Amino acid sequence: MKIYTSYFANLKNIPDSIVPISICRRSPKGYGGTEYKLLAPSSALLSEWHKNHDEAEYRFRFAKQLTSLDASKIVDVLNFISGGLDIVLVCYEGPSKFCHRHLVAE
Repeated sequence: MKIYTSYFANLKNIPDSIVPISICRRSPKGYGGTEYKLLAPSSALLSEWHKNHDEAEYRFRFAKQLTSLDASKIVDVLNFISGGLDIVLVCYEGPSKFCHRHLVAE
């Protein structure tokens, strides 16, 4: 299984052989795909981000959230969810904008 990242507005360009998985707190209306909220930022973190847009603080706090997770187990779950097919983790921000999915990918 390969893991890619993208954004909701680009889903129309993702091949059907790749399973989209939303990793945000709320997916957009009309998105009927799989969601994996364990990789979404907490409500508190998003609230702080909307107040101050402090990228360094966001990175620090989200990294702390991610380190509490077992990456190999997450990969196993994603592999199970996708039936072994390649996946694309999706969120809202375009490729050049700061987004938590880039931190998940790292």
